[in-house]
Amino acid sequence: MEQGYSSKSYRWNRPKYSRNRRFLDIWSFFWLFLGSLWLNGKSWSYRGGMTEEKIQKRRRQQAIWIRDTFLDLGPTFIKLGQLFSTRADLFPIEYVEELSKLQDRVPAFSYEKAESIIREDLGKSVQDLYRSFDPVPMAAASLGQVHRAQLHSGEEVVVKVQRPGLRQLFTIDLEILKGIARYFQNHPDWGKGRDWLGIYEECCRILWEEIDYLNEGRNADTFRRNFRQEDWVKVPRIYWRYTSPRVLTLEYAPGIKISQYDALEAAGLDRKHLAQLGAKAYLMQILYSGFFHADPHPGNIAVSPDGSLIFYDFGMMGQIQAVTREKLLDTFFGISQKDGNRVMNSLIALGALAPTGDMGPVRRSIQYMLDHFMDQPFESQSVSEISDDLYEIAYDQPFRFPATFTFVMRAFSTLEGVGKGLDPEFNFMEVAKPFATELMNSGNGSAGNDLLGELGRQATQMSNTALGLPRRLEDALDKLEQGDIRLRVRATESDRILRRISSMSLVNTYGILISGLTIAAAILISADQLGLAVILAVLAIALAILLFRLLRRINRFDRMP
Repeated sequence: MEQGYSSKSYRWNRPKYSRNRRFLDIWSFFWLFLGSLWLNGKSWSYRGGMTEEKIQKRRRQQAIWIRDTFLDLGPTFIKLGQLFSTRADLFPIEYVEELSKLQDRVPAFSYEKAESIIREDLGKSVQDLYRSFDPVPMAAASLGQVHRAQLHSGEEVVVKVQRPGLRQLFTIDLEILKGIARYFQNHPDWGKGRDWLGIYEECCRILWEEIDYLNEGRNADTFRRNFRQEDWVKVPRIYWRYTSPRVLTLEYAPGIKISQYDALEAAGLDRKHLAQLGAKAYLMQILYSGFFHADPHPGNIAVSPDGSLIFYDFGMMGQIQAVTREKLLDTFFGISQKDGNRVMNSLIALGALAPTGDMGPVRRSIQYMLDHFMDQPFESQSVSEISDDLYEIAYDQPFRFPATFTFVMRAFSTLEGVGKGLDPEFNFMEVAKPFATELMNSGNGSAGNDLLGELGRQATQMSNTALGLPRRLEDALDKLEQGDIRLRVRATESDRILRRISSMSLVNTYGILISGLTIAAAILISADQLGLAVILAVLAIALAILLFRLLRRINRFDRMP
């Protein structure tokens, strides 16, 4: 067992899981978390009084505790933590920063368990399938581990074996988490404007896809085909005869991790050029194919001896559909024109912004951001700073960024950090500038989406609006004369008086009913009809309680300014 992991934190790694134990562990964490949130707003819980500095310090401590607890709770929560680390529009920045540090490294499981899974899935023993198989894994993560091996035909391969019992653990945990999502959805404060059940379903889809190794193999093949014209990008080949939903055999493609800067220099590789290639590769994924690596952290990118980039781990991929790219293009034009209203409407069309009754504050927030950033040269801007400010504006606002958007922003920020590590003078936006220019000039190859076409559409729209304006004014005046236009005016004082009159009418009704029921009950008592008299008396008491509450409400109306 690796250093730093207690038996308690690793107790989820069992062939069979106790549903009751998992229920207790997960809900205990949840209620402790809610209790800590409740204390955050209580001034008496801060020694020496509540200050902004103390609130931030406590929130940071809570974020560290959440990160450590997620690690203790195992694979489901490690992956959820990594997903939540992209959702700065939903969670405070302190939580996001700590969850982004969540290391997906856990103790390895035994060779016997790996051998058993291979035999169950592929129908043959390890010795029959591979000429050699290293029983000690090269690396272990929350979802599986990787072993070095060699096929009988001589090819060097790595074999990725899924952690035993993972599907059962996911099934139990996700069922429990659905109850927590329902709680958040129905909460009067946290559920307002938030689709927690939708977020839960999205997380479920991503998690189930990531533990299907057949899906990962298909993703790797698609990624390789998209870069078949580029000899500076390499993707390990999948050996489908030795692959199943829980076992993935792929080409052994060794390289130097892109974050091992000293080793890259020792190999005589140009760090500045590698930083440019990393950004270029990702921009090509986003703008050309729309199929992109959603988790490009330094451990998933290496460099071959000839300076090519090697990509690993295709379990988490993103897909931008053609229609979505068109909407993104509309957003891009709005940004280039500093048109806050157009950007807002395109974000609503993308599903990144939930429309509310009054969109004025949202539009002003977007316009502020456009005015702030577009005054700076494009190449001098930072992806991290833009995303941080964007998420700060979006937090606790009706922005609801889809997972694809947050994956792209996280990937851009990660690659910018890697690029600066390789080359301190690296600027992601400078690399993106030629792509942005191409996008503006050609609309990514889509007919009718180029800049001239856009200007033509706008000119046509403006001329149609100008020519049609007199007729629209005439129609409006005709409707006003005919009474088809109604003006609705709300007056607070009038509303209060009307509510009071309505309440007084109810008071009279309740009074008459109570009196009638009381008289009827007295008559029934005198006639020895005790049972019926009790029923009427109970009804009279219930109406009296309602009358008392109504009188209190009228009293509040009278005290309103």
